[in-house]
Amino acid sequence: MDFQPAKTLVLDFYDALDNASATQTAAVMERFLSPDILFRAFHPFGELRGDPAHVAETVWTPLKTSLTRMQRRMDIFFAGQNSLTDQSDGSVWVASMGHLMGLFDAPLLGIRPTGKIGMLRYAEFLRVQEGKIAEVAFYFDLPHLMAQAGQNPFPPQTGAQLIQPGPLTHDGLLFADAEPSEGVATLAAINAMISDLGQWDNPLPLEEELAQTWQDDMLWWGPTGVGATYTIERYAKQHSGPFRASFANRSGTGHVCRMAEGAYGGFFGWPNFRATHTGGFMGLPGSEKTLEFRVIDLYRRGDDKLAENWIFIDMLHFMQQQGVDVLLRNQTTSL
Repeated sequence: MDFQPAKTLVLDFYDALDNASATQTAAVMERFLSPDILFRAFHPFGELRGDPAHVAETVWTPLKTSLTRMQRRMDIFFAGQNSLTDQSDGSVWVASMGHLMGLFDAPLLGIRPTGKIGMLRYAEFLRVQEGKIAEVAFYFDLPHLMAQAGQNPFPPQTGAQLIQPGPLTHDGLLFADAEPSEGVATLAAINAMISDLGQWDNPLPLEEELAQTWQDDMLWWGPTGVGATYTIERYAKQHSGPFRASFANRSGTGHVCRMAEGAYGGFFGWPNFRATHTGGFMGLPGSEKTLEFRVIDLYRRGDDKLAENWIFIDMLHFMQQQGVDVLLRNQTTSL
């Protein structure tokens, strides 16, 4: 399938949005978004429906007001058809990832500005249908911006806190359509990994299980609160093992879209899965509550296994479910 019309529409949308002032974002949204838009965003924005101007006023006007002179520094861009649907509506999904960089000049959701560069790590899935953007999943690492501003809300994490780079291979911007067979191979690798991940009772030791679908020198670029980690051994010790030890009763996946193009692919859910917190994750005691995880995962495939993974988890929503309002607490402690 020709993905060029959808890619061009999204790139035009980004160009218009990136060059708009805070007060001009509503006009951009009304030009490119469908009137019955479904817009999903991380906490505190949530799910917005049916009003492009409201999306602008709720999400983009505050972002543009706080991060002035904003630039989009994109590292990954690709398109595909959703492998989870029958695709009969002609929709094409476009995914992008990178940072929104600006001067952090005004408070954002109670986060104190610095007057310095701020980089908001983001990933986005956009569904294009009949010349409009009909659905958006805009996920962003707000705690990462808090940490840059000296207001990290979380205890010490198991991985490394970094401004995270794009792909090692520097080939993540697929403005031209890739060879279809490459996307098929990438999607197969992602599906195999998902199959392994859904079996927490796998009899194999964790590192051997991971080695079935991951390169040994894998890079796992996790969200603030968990951090980044490198190699199967350290990923098992610094995230996967501790995470599995902190949760039980993991549900199946609830992905909305899963797709790939070339060596890149990914998925998002609302939520991706649910699990019971038995204790320890993010320094929190066990609650025995069944919690939901809203996630975007993006991947780069190496030869025949996954090489890099960028993960966006709505940590503020996760904490909110446990009775911790991180943004309110940050405002209170900032007085």
